[in-house]
Amino acid sequence: MPLKDHTTYPTGPDGRHHVVGLSGGKDSTAMAIRLKRDRPNVPFIFFCTPTGDELPAMQEHWARLESLLGEPLVRLTNGTLDSWIEHYGALPNWRQRWCTRLLKIEPCLAFLARLQHAAQAKPALYVGLRADEEERKGLYSEQVDTLFPLREWGWGLPEVVGFLRAEGVEIPKRTDCARCYDQRLVEWQNLWREHPDIYAHAEQQEAQISEARGKLVTFRSRTSDTWPAALSELREKWEAGHWLRGEYERRQGSLFDDDDAKPGACRVCRL
Repeated sequence: MPLKDHTTYPTGPDGRHHVVGLSGGKDSTAMAIRLKRDRPNVPFIFFCTPTGDELPAMQEHWARLESLLGEPLVRLTNGTLDSWIEHYGALPNWRQRWCTRLLKIEPCLAFLARLQHAAQAKPALYVGLRADEEERKGLYSEQVDTLFPLREWGWGLPEVVGFLRAEGVEIPKRTDCARCYDQRLVEWQNLWREHPDIYAHAEQQEAQISEARGKLVTFRSRTSDTWPAALSELREKWEAGHWLRGEYERRQGSLFDDDDAKPGACRVCRL
């Protein structure tokens, strides 16, 4: 984990670190760009938490953000999705959601704890929750002083979208893992069609773990719809010409569509 490199990060005028988490989604992206522009005297620490399962468009987006912000993103890692699948001999699912905890939350908390120890002061963590989603709360309010600039600015979805369009910044359609168990069926179809190598790797993992456990183990829930749960069976259906109703355009919509997550779904990977 990069936390062992003993890098010294600058503190702000108030003697504490100012940390901005960047999932790459529209809200955190808009927040980071405006913070950097409006507060040039604050040495913000911009970080992301790669899982090793991001799509190429997401990697390219992080690289563009580094250029826009004028500094590299601190990449906090704690293994990869593949390494933890191998470790557990299991796939993440809604019952075993260790992927978010191990790959996102724990490396972030460890980094924030290190910054607090270094400065002997709670870091200020800037979280991209908007003014039109007051029911959502910060994940790390006990460990840091959590700040919500978008709410302070009165920015809802229209303001975020307008800002990014004015800046000419496009957001990838997927900012979460390519093999996220919580993704829609249409997103699995897109993955099969657009990134067959990643889809084939996921198929292989399902087959290996199913064989080791003596039962069918899949990324997809077997009760979420009437389509097969196993990715190999899904592929066979699609190869035979069985397509989803309305194809994938039905649910893609705008790049800035705020309905991209299921009701109640975690936004750690999509913020």
